[in-house]
Amino acid sequence: MILTGGSRDIAPPNGKLGVMLVGLGAVSTTFIAGVENVRRGRALPIGSLSQMATIRLGKRTDKRVPKIKDFVPLADLQDLVFAAWDPIPDDAYTAAVKAGVLDQHEHLEPIKAFLQGIKPMPAVFDQYYVKRLHGTNVKRGKNKRDLAEQLRDDIRNFKKSAGLARIVIVWCASTEVFLTAGPAHQSIDAFEKAMEQNDQSIAPSMLYAYAALMENVPFANGAPNLTVDIPALVQMAEERRVPIGGKDFKTGQTMMKSVLAPAFKARMLGLSGWYSTNILGNRDGEVLDDPESFKTKEESKLGLLEHILQPDLYPELYGKVYHKVRINYYPPRGDNKEGWDNIDIFGWLGYPMQIKVDFLCRDSILAAPIVLDLALFFDLAGRAGLAGIQEWLSFYFKSPQTAPGLYAEHDLFIQQTKLKNTLRWMMGEEQITHLGIEYYEYADR
Repeated sequence: MILTGGSRDIAPPNGKLGVMLVGLGAVSTTFIAGVENVRRGRALPIGSLSQMATIRLGKRTDKRVPKIKDFVPLADLQDLVFAAWDPIPDDAYTAAVKAGVLDQHEHLEPIKAFLQGIKPMPAVFDQYYVKRLHGTNVKRGKNKRDLAEQLRDDIRNFKKSAGLARIVIVWCASTEVFLTAGPAHQSIDAFEKAMEQNDQSIAPSMLYAYAALMENVPFANGAPNLTVDIPALVQMAEERRVPIGGKDFKTGQTMMKSVLAPAFKARMLGLSGWYSTNILGNRDGEVLDDPESFKTKEESKLGLLEHILQPDLYPELYGKVYHKVRINYYPPRGDNKEGWDNIDIFGWLGYPMQIKVDFLCRDSILAAPIVLDLALFFDLAGRAGLAGIQEWLSFYFKSPQTAPGLYAEHDLFIQQTKLKNTLRWMMGEEQITHLGIEYYEYADR
């Protein structure tokens, strides 16, 4: 059976959906435990568009505003089955307790047995790419091609043993060292040869993405790593008709930038400087304490303002912006990150003003619903036959992946409109432009 919309034929979400997570740390365990608490009626999926948000259909006067989950054929939360890879052998319960994100009595103890049943598979891990982590639960192989094949075996075995209809993979692991696309990344043949030669430009995250694509599994990249943002894997995703996308979950400070910067631009207020600093004490903070991993994150965070503000079009307002980003590892904070921003703007006749933002956020609490939405929407994209880069899901990423030569749209509200319009298009509904002029054209009345 195929669900037929005006623009797409969408296969129904029959059967179980496997969600395979790369990394079983704070983000993954918060996501898994959260979903299980929601399934048991113990909590609400707050922060999840797929579960909580509505979507307007037709004119405002039509008053058709269903929830997204009732409008598009998403997999049901009861049908999700979890698995993960991690270089640290802790089961999901132990990892969640160590992460210290969720209240152990309220949200972990009632589902302890369920979480203890999720034990991480050995990971493809190389300390060269994440220097501050040490792992013992690690795969061994004769070369990187062999390691990728072991990952493919894991995917196939999980699908068979859990009786799954489909799988999606979401990267929730640490930030790798900074890499740029090189010769090994330009074609599938070059990439596969580089794997066999243990080329250092082939990072572990790329092996997971390659394995996913070879198994026809959608892959979402939640870190700023290069990963699927290379010609070889984009080509493979298009040829094999598999959805891919990323990169880097848009959670705290960058989410605020994607809201505030469009506001300045909308009102033609100038910006002279934006200083951002973060303190956090979780595993992510420890990894980013390494300059090479921080470089990858810095590139992800810095690009947003330039793309939103378009200094080439507005040189008087944004041509001399000084943008600085700092991340400091501070263990006492744990997962409770503080993102502090000092913003120097100027207005009429050039008079200066300042804005201060101090966002005391919970990193994994903001990231967990993103993981859920990406898993469900990437599965939907696969069933709708949408192959390659899924730019319509830019809403969730700091550095949205786009088609070659196309600049990324970073404005959160434009991204939201794009996401909802894509869902309307899938289901054969009219696009919403917010024009509304028909309500005020009195001449023809």
